[in-house]
Amino acid sequence: MATVEVILKQKIEGLGSEADVVKVKRGFARNFLLPQGRAYEATRANLRHLQQLQEVRAKREAEERVEAENTAGKLKKLRLSLELSVGQGGKAFGSVTTADIAALIADKSKLEIDRHQILLDKPIKTLGSYDIPIKLHADVEAEITLRVLAADTVGASKEESED
Repeated sequence: MATVEVILKQKIEGLGSEADVVKVKRGFARNFLLPQGRAYEATRANLRHLQQLQEVRAKREAEERVEAENTAGKLKKLRLSLELSVGQGGKAFGSVTTADIAALIADKSKLEIDRHQILLDKPIKTLGSYDIPIKLHADVEAEITLRVLAADTVGASKEESED
């Protein structure tokens, strides 16, 4: 397969950030990157503009880091708790997943956290308190404390028996 070098104009997931010179397959560059304005051909003239792109990248990365640090500060102050339905014998019905945690954070703090940023090894299926790390940036990681409580099933069974 023939490859060409291109200079990226913007961050492309799985490929690189702006000002990166990357080798890609010729068809990918010709049919996708160049027509959509996401990259330049890596010619001598375009390589001279590399310094300007690197300055833009440094500025964007600094802004992202500051934003991530602010978000980390807000997350550390947050105290979260979720209810999990538990049957007789302490067996849980369902589990707490990263999507549940992300929705809870969005509801309580108005912060939009992607569920992929939440570093949870496996879904939570037991009651208790958990320290959950969240990767906000390559250099910034926050930790939240999540309390998983039993849902009030006693109140629900009293209401059913009164009917």
